[in-house]
Order: sequence, then C-alpha cells, then structure tokens
Amino acid sequence: MNVYPEKAVKNHVTTVTPTSASTWTFHREAHFWGRITLFSLILMSLVPPLYLSFVLDAHPGWGAIITGLVGYAGFVGILWVLEPITYYPTLGVAGTYLAFLTGNIANMCLPCSSAAQKAVNAETGSRKAEIAGVFGIAVASMTNITVIIAIIFGGTYILSVIPPAVESAFTFIAPAIFGAVLGQFAYKNPLYGGIAIVVGMLVLFSPIISFIKIAVTVGIVIAIIISMEKAKEKKATTS
Repeated sequence: MNVYPEKAVKNHVTTVTPTSASTWTFHREAHFWGRITLFSLILMSLVPPLYLSFVLDAHPGWGAIITGLVGYAGFVGILWVLEPITYYPTLGVAGTYLAFLTGNIANMCLPCSSAAQKAVNAETGSRKAEIAGVFGIAVASMTNITVIIAIIFGGTYILSVIPPAVESAFTFIAPAIFGAVLGQFAYKNPLYGGIAIVVGMLVLFSPIISFIKIAVTVGIVIAIIISMEKAKEKKATTS
C-alpha cells in the first residue's frame, strides 16, 4: 500500500506525458518535413518545362497546355482528392507524405505498409501501426529506387529478353495486389470481407463512371461497416 498517494499520481503523470508529447512531436515533424519535401518536388518538377518553354523557346502555347490539363484532370482529377482520403487510414500522417512523394501507392506503398503492420501485429489506425507502416514504405521506396536505377541502365535489354507470356502477365499485377490486401484484412473479419466483395462486384457491373467506382465502393463499404458496428454497440449497451 502506498502511503504517499500524491507521489504515486505524480509518477504516473510523468510516465504518461512523454508518450503523448513524443507522439505530437512525431506528427508535427511529419507535417513539417512532408510539406517541405512535397513542395520542393513540385518546384523541381516545374523546372524542366519552364526551362524548355522560356529558355529554349519551345513553349507549346497556353491553349495546348490548358487543353491537356483539363483533359487529364477530367479523367483522374477526382483521385487527387479521393486517394489521400482513401489511403490515409492505412498510411497514417507520415506514411501519406512518404507514399505520395515516392509514388506507386496502390501497387507498392499500401501493400508494404499493410504487411509491416501485420508483421508486428499492430492494430489498424494505432500509433504502432503508423510507425510500422512508415518503415514498410521507406524500405519499399529504397528497393524501388534501387530497381529503377538498375532498369534505367539495363531496362532496354531486360525488356528485349522477357518472353511475351511473362510481359502480358504484368496487367494482372495491380488486381493481384488489391486481392492480397483484401485477403489479408478479410481474414481477420470474413463478414466484412464478404461485404466488400459483394459491394465491389455490384459497383463494378453498374453503369457508374469508371474512374469513381473505387471511391464509391470504398464509401459504401465504410458506411455499411460503421452502421453494423454502431448496431452492435447499441445492442451491447441495451442488453
């Protein structure tokens, strides 16, 4: 029995406070460096076209630029808003910055983040999951950069020796990755996995515009699962 309760409370507070402070510092640093790196990348991406347009006098004209921008934005512009929202629960704050900096989110960063979280038995959305996901994305990005460097120097030769059957199988890479991620999470809760599959198939064969089908599927599945969880909580409270 502790005869100094004030001292026990004080020790408890000093034990908990650093964890909260370190977590806040981690997110604050992630936002700070994430914004710097992303804005730096945007500026670096604008350097080549600006140099070609105004230094080498190869400007194509604003009409062609605006036409191309409108056409491209009309095709994938919705994803500029939906992808950060859709991927954030798995990637976290730092993982979102890192994934959008390196690219290949759906077929590399997201699966590697999920695999890292599963390897350390982290609950999705927890602080442990966010840290593990960042390491998974970082290792995947380093591997990707290494492979890209090798392909840059030997890509032409590699493509020339790949059999046509293997090359045609590349179209199944993205569906296979999405299926693996679905299977990984559906294993923990088969009912929710079954709901996601049914909703996905209904949306796939519906007359919805193709580039928003993923967003519609994700929104419907999330709404259904939240409703089911609330119903469970209400039933548990009343019983």
